[in-house]
Amino acid sequence: MMRLIVAAACFTLLLSGMPTQSFAFDQGYGEYGYVMPNKFKRGQKAEKKDEPSLFGSSKKKSKSEVAAKSQKNQDEDDDTPKKKVAKGPDELDGGGQPNISPVAPPKVPFSNKYGAGSIVIDTAGRKLYYVLSSSQAYQYPIAVGRQGFTWTGTEKISRKVDWPDWTPPAEMLERKPELPSHMTGGIRNPLGAIALYLGGSLYRIHGTNDSKSIGTAASSGCIRMTNGHVTHLASIAGIGTTVRV
Repeated sequence: MMRLIVAAACFTLLLSGMPTQSFAFDQGYGEYGYVMPNKFKRGQKAEKKDEPSLFGSSKKKSKSEVAAKSQKNQDEDDDTPKKKVAKGPDELDGGGQPNISPVAPPKVPFSNKYGAGSIVIDTAGRKLYYVLSSSQAYQYPIAVGRQGFTWTGTEKISRKVDWPDWTPPAEMLERKPELPSHMTGGIRNPLGAIALYLGGSLYRIHGTNDSKSIGTAASSGCIRMTNGHVTHLASIAGIGTTVRV
């Protein structure tokens, strides 16, 4: 009889030391702040019996069932109304137009056959070179077009404009309707202090007020420089300067 009482007491102590299933889930989700996405909550009650337990799944779904559920979720997402973005203002003030002092970049070795006075843009290296000789050039850090907006070719600088106005092209307004239809030149204008227009294209070498973007692939195809650097480049690159991208 004494042996039976001792065995029962040991079994009770063993059960009291085991963590419960509820504790395990509450601890995990509470600690990491997990919130189940709404699309996975739909129909949750009907499918609750198939949820995995702590000891493994109670029912293994076939490939066809998994594919059907995935397609259902996709269809539901596609039917969800898209939030309409408000149209941007017709006119926006670009802010003040302070005097920007030119900032010369370092001169670096640059073996080339382009000829002094030409510009070479290395989009992969995110550098712009103003050729000084067959062995040397100014090297400016730049930002280039993001994926899908890169391009290559040869153009000439057709004009230079201080604190240019910005009129986003129709394709850009279609992608981002919240942009203004027109923005006057100024410190808030994304074209910065100076824009060097490349031929008759939509592309420009221009300044930027977002210096953190320099060295990245962030633009819609234009070449960005800091305002100090583009001011320096504009002082030595004239109309007709060849630009190779």
